[in-house]
Amino acid sequence: MSSSSAMVRILIKGGKVVNDDCTQEADVYIENGIIQQVGKELMIPGGAKVIDASGKLVLPGGIDTSVHLEESFMNATTVDDFYSGTKAALAGGTTMVIGHVLPEKNESLLEAYEKCRHSADSKACCDYALHIGVTWWGPKVRAEMEKLVRDKGVNSFQMFMAYKDMFMLRDSELFQVLQHCKDIGAIARVHAENGELVSEVRDLLGFTVCGAKEALDLGISGPEGIEISRPEELEAEATHRAITIANRAHCPIYLVNVSSMSAGDVVATAKMQGKVVHGETTTAHTVLNGMQYYHQDWSHAAAHVTVPPLRLDPNTPNFLMSLLGNDTLNVVGSDHRPFTVKQKAMGKDDFTKIPHGLPGIQDRMSVIWEKGVIGGKMDENRFVAVTSSNAAKIYNLYPRKGRIIPGADADVVVWDPEGSKIISVENQVQGGDINPYEGLRCHGVPIVTISRGRLVYENGMFTCAEGSGKFCPLRTFPDYLYKKMVQREKCQAVKAVEREPYTGEVVAVANSGKRETGSSDLDTPTRPCTRHGGMRDLHESSFSLSGAQIDDNIPKRSSARILAPPGGRSSGIW
Repeated sequence: MSSSSAMVRILIKGGKVVNDDCTQEADVYIENGIIQQVGKELMIPGGAKVIDASGKLVLPGGIDTSVHLEESFMNATTVDDFYSGTKAALAGGTTMVIGHVLPEKNESLLEAYEKCRHSADSKACCDYALHIGVTWWGPKVRAEMEKLVRDKGVNSFQMFMAYKDMFMLRDSELFQVLQHCKDIGAIARVHAENGELVSEVRDLLGFTVCGAKEALDLGISGPEGIEISRPEELEAEATHRAITIANRAHCPIYLVNVSSMSAGDVVATAKMQGKVVHGETTTAHTVLNGMQYYHQDWSHAAAHVTVPPLRLDPNTPNFLMSLLGNDTLNVVGSDHRPFTVKQKAMGKDDFTKIPHGLPGIQDRMSVIWEKGVIGGKMDENRFVAVTSSNAAKIYNLYPRKGRIIPGADADVVVWDPEGSKIISVENQVQGGDINPYEGLRCHGVPIVTISRGRLVYENGMFTCAEGSGKFCPLRTFPDYLYKKMVQREKCQAVKAVEREPYTGEVVAVANSGKRETGSSDLDTPTRPCTRHGGMRDLHESSFSLSGAQIDDNIPKRSSARILAPPGGRSSGIW
């Protein structure tokens, strides 16, 4: 514990303490960076700073499970580093973030982790942890995952079914990674989109060297192409496939960036079937829709480019917010990845070159309160669950974080449910010149943020120091994910049928030198002809409209005159 937090005593008096399962009127006393007492008429030492929370709510600090700080992506670097990004988080009521480390192909996971830690430790203003991307697969990655879990305080890895030739893993690789995550007790985060078909669609639109020239005539080069090339059926298919692969690997799966109604339905169905599936959506997907991509102003449309894209169906945000409210989806993150208009303009002539990402680390909690609580989709307890407590449970931080009880870390927010603000890029703390929620009036704002027992934000004023945040090592095998999986594996264990051995006769098989076993799919030869005996059966052949046929190399049979055809000769008629 730092000396600065050890000297601070804070009493939050007169508010309503809100946890994910209950709300109670209580005072909160903080000392040495820890919540010491929660209740009424507390006996406390003198010299404590008193914060009047009358008419306010006292919430656990938010945990943002997906932020991209100081990250290079698609030839651009995010405009927030760990200082400006975590400072903006504190202004919005978030007291812990989990950032991404995405190694390049064949780059060491350990080296990428150490590089990020070196930068973040000296800049972060609040507690943070790291997800490590598994962007390629091999024995070295397997060994480094074990070391990261054992020695470096990492308990989550992110895999991609999208970003072909960049981050994407094949199904067989994903299966092996999920098996390994299960063995080491890690959280397997999966971005589910059908990367193969996304790539094919982009080829059809003519944006690869070998793409069809005719498709270029469509003139689809603007931001609307991101929505056209990544339809929601590709997300739904990949979501189902990811859940299936995880189920076969007996590994809990955590689906990230769930963005569509059809993908949400797949998650809901899997949960009803008892599969160990958890889902995370983003602030943007629960608020905005894909009509932004068809805006006449190119910079406005490009500002909203993210992956998966915002969906065209205007009912999607409302649907996803409902899934958060009923626990089909468990967590909402900001997926904060801020770029400037100039950076987005790298794709002014080709939407595939627009860097993917939206800001939101500062506005996440106020926007979800406005659209979720004020919108009637959840109460204040569920709000705490999706913005803080569920994340703490999933990442094995609970109840140290995500709950206001004695002994927990003093990460606390005093929330004014009657206060309001209008979101604007002009007064934001986070970096960049873009805010997708521009002009949105939010009712419900943080007025005081306490991190690690230190008052770091009060009524728009910061008192946090660069580098005052700490890296939080995360423990493996979180009960929230693995207890059910262990029990499920026990009850679904397969075993052989006990029976008397067969003692009857066995037919002798003559060995004629031919293969005795059926050939695998990979070894099946191409048939030179069909079972009908003719040269081509159009129902079964690989007939091509291009003119060249598969049997063009076989000499043609000369014509033969049929003397007695079925039905008799026809020469008499003519």
